[in-house]
Amino acid sequence: MRFWVSHSGGLVDSEDARVSVLDHGFTVADGVFETLKVVDGQVFALRRHLERLTRSAAAMGLPEPDPHVVGSAVEETVSANAPLLGPLGRLRITYTAGVAALGSDRGEAGPTLVIAVSAMTPWPDSAAVVTVPWPRNERSPLAGVKSTSYAENVLALARAHEHGAGEALMPDTQGRLCEGTGSNVFLVVDGELLTPALNTGCLPGVTRALVLEWSEATEADIPMSALHDAEEVFITSSTRDVQPVHRIDDQAFGAPGSVTRAVREEFQRRSALDLDP
Repeated sequence: MRFWVSHSGGLVDSEDARVSVLDHGFTVADGVFETLKVVDGQVFALRRHLERLTRSAAAMGLPEPDPHVVGSAVEETVSANAPLLGPLGRLRITYTAGVAALGSDRGEAGPTLVIAVSAMTPWPDSAAVVTVPWPRNERSPLAGVKSTSYAENVLALARAHEHGAGEALMPDTQGRLCEGTGSNVFLVVDGELLTPALNTGCLPGVTRALVLEWSEATEADIPMSALHDAEEVFITSSTRDVQPVHRIDDQAFGAPGSVTRAVREEFQRRSALDLDP
């Protein structure tokens, strides 16, 4: 594989890709990122991901990334690795505050940009999930930001794996359903398709936004208890697309239900027609 590294001047072999140990992204997780799906050598929804990268950088007070530079770096990286990616790949854009002295103060070296790719195995047809008690802080300055500070997600996902599940869902500080460690969540309650509102602190997912546009789903304040009262549940992400949920904690669900199936089929149809919706 070849990765694109700003301080190396562009594409380098993956074994030669280097970032300083003093980079703020490494020392204090001072950075933002995006994960994109690559289908048959084509990146999906690049424009939306670059827009969110810019919003996340602004929220963290980082210099605005140049979308033309990032977009060009993405294209170079995908093109260089296309034969190795196969039909499905994962691409990650990482953008950090750059090299600084040890501590929380930022330096003057300028941002670091890294584009990395790998082949990807499709997700299972459905997912088992667990709920965890650790809340998202909807009042945090990082609420809704795709920050590289992911330790909470790592711990929650480890809890899910301990219980034979592939994802963990968490509340916000008010006990409302918020999101997964790397996914947004939708549920059908009394025949209505709902997803947590952004004021819970959940990430404004790209796939979440497309499902809202391409279905009759609505945002709502949803108690955690609604998960176990729901007729159907599914999770979304840029690599999962629309993934039905067949178990939450110890409760089984029929998956996919009729609503989930319809949403998934519509997503597949529209995303195949337009790779940058």
